[in-house]
Amino acid sequence: MAIVIQEPVDTAGAPRPVVARPKPGAARRSWVGWAFVAPFLGVFLFAIVAPIGYATYLSLYREQLVGGKKFVGVDNLVDAFKDSQLRSSFGRVALILVIQVPVMIVLAAAIALAIDSGRLAGARLFRISVFLPYAVPSVIASLMWGFMYGDQFGLVKSINSDLGWHLPSPLSDTWALPAIGNIITWEYVGYNMLIFYSALRVIPTELFEAAALDGASQWRIARSIKLPALRPAIAIATIFSIIGTFQLFNEPNILKTLAPNVISTFYTPNMYAFNLSFAGQQYNYSAAIALVVGVVTAVCAYVFQRAASRTGA
Repeated sequence: MAIVIQEPVDTAGAPRPVVARPKPGAARRSWVGWAFVAPFLGVFLFAIVAPIGYATYLSLYREQLVGGKKFVGVDNLVDAFKDSQLRSSFGRVALILVIQVPVMIVLAAAIALAIDSGRLAGARLFRISVFLPYAVPSVIASLMWGFMYGDQFGLVKSINSDLGWHLPSPLSDTWALPAIGNIITWEYVGYNMLIFYSALRVIPTELFEAAALDGASQWRIARSIKLPALRPAIAIATIFSIIGTFQLFNEPNILKTLAPNVISTFYTPNMYAFNLSFAGQQYNYSAAIALVVGVVTAVCAYVFQRAASRTGA
């Protein structure tokens, strides 16, 4: 691109434009930047854009017994919004979102504050112990808790038979959702704790020194310095949790074998889309549900991010 530079005046007193030609290596340098981002763009197009585009394409068609594939436009999406089973699955993940996620965030923040206080004995061992469940794959974690939840062979059954108690089955219709929420909390509270602990470690020490000179107690320091510093980290962790909640699949899918009459094939939106696609062979409708889940997840995450930014998080 040519750059026009105005000189002060010419002999007639008017500005005289001078055209500065681009340097010979400017075009080559502009392509160097694209070369650096090309690997990311390739992976992004292949792993993100292409699947979304293909799912959108599938959602526009419907397989029929007579006539084969037929273009139906947005009919599959309209049917998805009217689907009572999809609405009930969204209701279950919404309960986890409004109950389990705040509990997990509060627990993670409390643990991070306790470790950062310097008054916790064995803080390093405690930090590793809390984070360790995150290293356990979700499938293995679901199997572990499933064996403990089992009222026919597991821990609950042993307690009831050996002690004569009558503990309710964690996989009953009433307790199945809290039991799944408990597994998620056990898995991810350590991950969120590490995010919060990292945010606490970068707080300038001058703030603590000034607070100590003013005679502030540890509770006052935590309330006035540490918690405000945690707001951006809490916002990030909550956004991650919102996305993860709508992606809930492994835990209920593994526990379904133990409670087939309680955990249905449409227990969560992801389970519903998976079973429609691979068990029901309804690929087009499954793609429409996947698009609805993606849009709902993006909207919820965006709304929370906007709300957090307005409150100064």
